[in-house]
Amino acid sequence: MSNLRRVLERQEREEEEIRRRRAEEDREADEEEVEMLVAFAMLNESRQHHRRHAQNVDRRRQSRGKNLMEDYFIPNSLYPVSKFRERYRMQPHLFQKIMHDICNYDTYFIQKYDACGVLGLLPEQKLTAALRMLAYGASAEQVDEIARMGKSTILECLVRFCDAVENLYTREYLRRPSHAVLQRLLKKADTRGFPGMIGSIDCMHWQWKNYPTAWQGDYGNRKGKKSIILEAVASFDTWVWHAFFRVAGSQNDLNVLGQFPVFNDVLRGHSPQITYQINNTVLAHVGVVSLDPLGSPMANRLSTNRGAASHSTQPPEQCK
Repeated sequence: MSNLRRVLERQEREEEEIRRRRAEEDREADEEEVEMLVAFAMLNESRQHHRRHAQNVDRRRQSRGKNLMEDYFIPNSLYPVSKFRERYRMQPHLFQKIMHDICNYDTYFIQKYDACGVLGLLPEQKLTAALRMLAYGASAEQVDEIARMGKSTILECLVRFCDAVENLYTREYLRRPSHAVLQRLLKKADTRGFPGMIGSIDCMHWQWKNYPTAWQGDYGNRKGKKSIILEAVASFDTWVWHAFFRVAGSQNDLNVLGQFPVFNDVLRGHSPQITYQINNTVLAHVGVVSLDPLGSPMANRLSTNRGAASHSTQPPEQCK
């Protein structure tokens, strides 16, 4: 009986120790949970306190809008038309046309009162912010000093401006040339000494600053810069008929030309049925050329007219 009593007492002591440890663990867990809740409440309170006391910058947007109008947009403005053309990269009448079209397309650009009854930004201010970022690669902080607008407002203006331009002008200004337009371009090229050419193909590298690290091998050029290649087709009047903006900067012009989709319709047999004549030879027009291959009637004509072979590339470059 004594042995059985000792066993029972030992079991009771062990169970009591287990209950004590569990109670201690539960108490520690409760204390940790309380500490976490207190810390979260303090953090939330500090954030709310920071939001309540965030500095509200009075940018004096109305006075800046008035100054902007006096600088560029009213008769007898402070800066001449040449300065407007230099800084906005377009003539004033073109700016006015784009502004009116975009305001009719998106009411966001129209000046209106905000929830506090304060008159908002001028359309000229919003378009100035978007154009400065596009024309100069300026950041939102730099544009803030010019247009007196917040960063989020500037970025929204940029996105809405690009969306409006794409929807308003793509069908008109980035379309395929019609039969009549091709005839006009061929006639103009013939008078300039380039029969059969409707325009020039050329490409340029756009430097890419914030490129993904995994892509640096594909988009790096010989100078160590990371860039994306833009290849475009333009006629003599600087009208862009086609643009291709995707190829990695490590490729050369011939590789880009091999990926250029402008000749897809020619390969599918959908190109316009237009012919032209060089040296009494009737040829079918297949696309856009910038430099003619050696041995073609065009090359023979150039060599005959120019004489020296060293000058054979000057007329195409002057035409471009």
